[in-house]
Amino acid sequence: QVQLVESGGGLVQPGGSLRLACAASGSFFSTKAMGWYRQPPGKQRELVAAITSGGTTNYADSLKGRFTISRDNAKNTVYLQMDSLKPEDTAVYYCTGYCSGSYPCYWGQGTQVTVSS
Repeated sequence: QVQLVESGGGLVQPGGSLRLACAASGSFFSTKAMGWYRQPPGKQRELVAAITSGGTTNYADSLKGRFTISRDNAKNTVYLQMDSLKPEDTAVYYCTGYCSGSYPCYWGQGTQVTVSS
């Protein structure tokens, strides 16, 4: 059973930064791609970023330059550094794991990020 547990969400002012972390259980993590999705209020879930087991990254075009995904295979943890946050970044952020293909097969429970003054 794979479990993904996110942490680090919260309330931040516009222009601020947050770092999300996702701890994965089991031996799943080191050989699989991981990622982050988000779901803004009233909108569909969307890809934020993904990272392969070897460290190759992919980002939503609109987020390039502000968000950075990274992973620590020794700690079974994937991170999302979010800088220059905007109110439109407000969403529930989900950690994801990929089994095969381009869509995640594992999801965390989500963590709320609210950007507001």
